[in-house]
Amino acid sequence: MSQLLNNVRVLDLTNVLAGPYACYQLAQLGAEVIKVERPGQGDLARQLGADADRNAQMMGVSFLAQNAGKQSVTIDLQKPEGKALFKKLVATADVVVENFRAGVMDRLGLGYEALKAIKPDIVFCAISGFGQNGPMSKLPAYDQIIQGQSGLMSVTGTDESGPLRVGYPVCDTIGGMSAAFAIVSALFNRSRTGEGEHIDVSMLEATMGTMGWVVSNWLISGIRPERFGNQNMTAVPSGAFRTGDGLINIAANQQAQFERLAKVVGREEWLSDPDFAKRESRKQHRSKLNALLEEALQTRSAAEWAALFNAQDVPAGEVRSVEAALDNAHMVERDFIKTVRGAPGSDDEIKVVRAGFRLGSGDPAPLSYPPTLGEHTHAVLAGLGLSDEDIAELHAGNVI
Repeated sequence: MSQLLNNVRVLDLTNVLAGPYACYQLAQLGAEVIKVERPGQGDLARQLGADADRNAQMMGVSFLAQNAGKQSVTIDLQKPEGKALFKKLVATADVVVENFRAGVMDRLGLGYEALKAIKPDIVFCAISGFGQNGPMSKLPAYDQIIQGQSGLMSVTGTDESGPLRVGYPVCDTIGGMSAAFAIVSALFNRSRTGEGEHIDVSMLEATMGTMGWVVSNWLISGIRPERFGNQNMTAVPSGAFRTGDGLINIAANQQAQFERLAKVVGREEWLSDPDFAKRESRKQHRSKLNALLEEALQTRSAAEWAALFNAQDVPAGEVRSVEAALDNAHMVERDFIKTVRGAPGSDDEIKVVRAGFRLGSGDPAPLSYPPTLGEHTHAVLAGLGLSDEDIAELHAGNVI
């Protein structure tokens, strides 16, 4: 695997998804990621997921999904001894990532300025719902809140359904990816200048930054965004269509693609029909053309039509379930799923998704099973020079 971030130590103070996802990307690239968790509780995601038994063991599926390849240390940051211990750890680190509400780290005495005094070139990344300043900065934020506040839900669904949320925590994930990108950018700059960085990631802004076409249609053209359901507002036919068996996505966004589509489905008369012949006229008669296309598609399955369309360079693909998407031969050949095995002597193993890119120097992937709560506390603290007696005393005082 690639070790592009070899010898980079990351302290991951984050919970649930956005922060853990960001640090999971760094771990796959070879960074040493140490989760700093609260004793006895840890990351809330340890108790989340569809497998109740794993939740009870503090190894919930939601935790397993983005914490492979990390270590876990438990420190109570509210106790003076815990703060002192964390500061010792910061002195050895390159990156600190946190996703508390804005201002929490400063109140703990562990904000950027305090940590910068310990490690001047530290890269400090704060991930929050709304950013570190502004009228909304102190508000609690979950993925669904951001989906609504960003306008994302307003353009998802149909007039009949009303606004709909995306079916997975997309804003958390975008926030995490934005944080990972900012962190590696700051590390690159540090390698040239020796300077650290304070990074303020707003999930709201990160999400809206990905909505470029929708946002720009309003900002530049004054066109109010609408819900188009499974249709593409910019072209026709472009969207999801019923076939004889299953749904198919078709994206005939270019004139030449539409012309080839008409031939594939045996409806060449559309090419001379004034309602359909040109791009703008097709948009004006969207419902009529969509109905005729779905009628023509009833003779074959989605998979059969997809093969026929793609053979003629008309972009198309079946609408698959998650299971079918993962079992797809292409994904298998790309080795997208990584199997991670438990500690020696354990028969447990899990499958997790890898990063969405490949590298010539070796593909990124997690190397170890997600850590149990506090699994590496003793080893990491011993690495800071603490004796067994010191560690036992901290444990007795519930500091670790």
